[in-house]
Amino acid sequence: MDNLKKNMLKSLLDAEVKKRETLFEISYDRPDPLLVASRFNDEYISLICALFGYGKASLIVKFLDSLNFSLLDTNETEIEKELQNHYYRFQNSQDVIEIFKTIKRLKEYDSIENIVNSGYKKEHNILDGLWALIKQVQNLNSYDSKGYRFLIGRVPDKIAGVSPFKRYMMYFRWMVRSGDLDLGLWSSIDKADLIIPLDTHTFNVSKRLELLNRKSYDLKSAIELTQTLKSFDSKDPLKYDFAIYRLGQEKLA
Repeated sequence: MDNLKKNMLKSLLDAEVKKRETLFEISYDRPDPLLVASRFNDEYISLICALFGYGKASLIVKFLDSLNFSLLDTNETEIEKELQNHYYRFQNSQDVIEIFKTIKRLKEYDSIENIVNSGYKKEHNILDGLWALIKQVQNLNSYDSKGYRFLIGRVPDKIAGVSPFKRYMMYFRWMVRSGDLDLGLWSSIDKADLIIPLDTHTFNVSKRLELLNRKSYDLKSAIELTQTLKSFDSKDPLKYDFAIYRLGQEKLA
């Protein structure tokens, strides 16, 4: 990409960020799982909101609104009783029950920030932080099903060809960045080290704008796109995430 085109793209995206980085961007008319997460300002509730953050945005918000997050402070018998009729797309009621049990146990074990930071701090690699979190989640609950595995993911042997871990990366953005959109609940992780939560809208727009050359929708593409955005803002590359996502969602680019 030549410097002229790069400067034009940066100007376009900076203007979109200024327009989009506002609470008016999320509402029941413009739904996003952050709409529910932002009500609670809680890292455990936010993780549940992020893990169920796939599919049609309005249906995500509808499902999250149906959940009683105070169950995280009750006993597991109460969780089983209250959630026996809750399900969402790939997750049946037992999957929903088990993820609540897992996050309840996580809450009793340690802060999510501490767990993520235990991996991240060694080399300032957010992927190492993610692997630490996934391993701890797996240690806290031996339950297994296709729907549950879809929610929590797994630590890959190598990053080539694996998913972008979009929902976890979105969660990290919420927790680390602060502003009108993101919650900024964590202080131990540098926002410069985040990886963009690559979804299909962001992926397609980024290819059309020549921000991304890689053809595969995978973690390597998320890392490549993040590196491109770092050339626009090395300290906060993910400030462009929501703007690019909305450009794709609204078919404006």
